[in-house]
Amino acid sequence: MTDTPPPEPITRWVTGRDGEALWLNATAVAMGDAGILILGAPGSGKSSLALALMAHGATLISDDGVWLTPMAKGAQLRRPPGSPDLIEARGVGLLRGGRVTSAAPLAIAVDLDTSEPERLPPRRLVAIGDRSCPLILGGQAPTLAASLVIMARHGRAEP
Repeated sequence: MTDTPPPEPITRWVTGRDGEALWLNATAVAMGDAGILILGAPGSGKSSLALALMAHGATLISDDGVWLTPMAKGAQLRRPPGSPDLIEARGVGLLRGGRVTSAAPLAIAVDLDTSEPERLPPRRLVAIGDRSCPLILGGQAPTLAASLVIMARHGRAEP
């Protein structure tokens, strides 16, 4: 296991701003009161991961675009006003997302563009100003959806 790496700045994924709110071309779901932000390039599997999480009980916040607002403690994921309750299922079409969540506190960020090189990785973080949250390098991780469900519900043990 390696030393704890420095936090990855959220600005790497920001494509717009409205005051303090940051626009991300990302997908977000809520697992209970834990918001999961799914980041990655087009075609990286953001919607596919969200669908897998929704099959485990998560609710859709937004597919392919979400607001992230820094708060006094952490940050909040927000559904864009007027956003449809749809999620893309590649090769199937647009699916209705069912019950949606308008906002949730950010609990976990997932980077689908990067694979985790370590079996038991160090704690990685994404920095949102002077705040941070766990960052999971999820590229090509076969148990990612199940792992995120358990992490959102029960947390992660210290390394």
